[in-house]
Amino acid sequence: MDTIKPIFLIVLVGLILFSCSSSRGDWHTASRESAGIAPLPSETRDAVLQVYGADAWGWRGWFAIHTWIAAKRSDQDFYTVYDVVGWRRTVMDTSRDIPDRYWYGAKPKLLKAHRGDGIDAMIDAVEAAVEAYPWKNTYAVFPGPNSNTFTAWIAKQVPEIELDLPFSAIGSGYVDQAD
Repeated sequence: MDTIKPIFLIVLVGLILFSCSSSRGDWHTASRESAGIAPLPSETRDAVLQVYGADAWGWRGWFAIHTWIAAKRSDQDFYTVYDVVGWRRTVMDTSRDIPDRYWYGAKPKLLKAHRGDGIDAMIDAVEAAVEAYPWKNTYAVFPGPNSNTFTAWIAKQVPEIELDLPFSAIGSGYVDQAD
């Protein structure tokens, strides 16, 4: 009888964790809409460079975030988003996209923003760092390299971004470990 209680507790905790593993439902149907944070390209001629973070999918979001970088050059009518996602064949991606989209149901937070004069040159430096990123085809949730390693790498190569990633950006320290 004494062994039933621990087993029951383990099963109960497991069921609770499983049922709470995704408060945002199915990831296939989770929101990927704009959060309305980034300036609309149609409304600003300024260059814009922003870094976003949002809770990771499912239970990982209880303690970890996913980060990415978005940029719009002066007079451009679109944003380029730079990020790393583990389920892609080539994990690193650069594409025209919504800069501030929900991360599979999680509202993004603006971690850093730059806008105006001199930002086109900063975007050039970011693009050079993206090209030099050493783990374009490698992904590991822990300790990295992952999406936060990518963002930390860019910030290290382009210190003008002045980015301090939060503790929940798990994998950001991988950059320093790999040196």
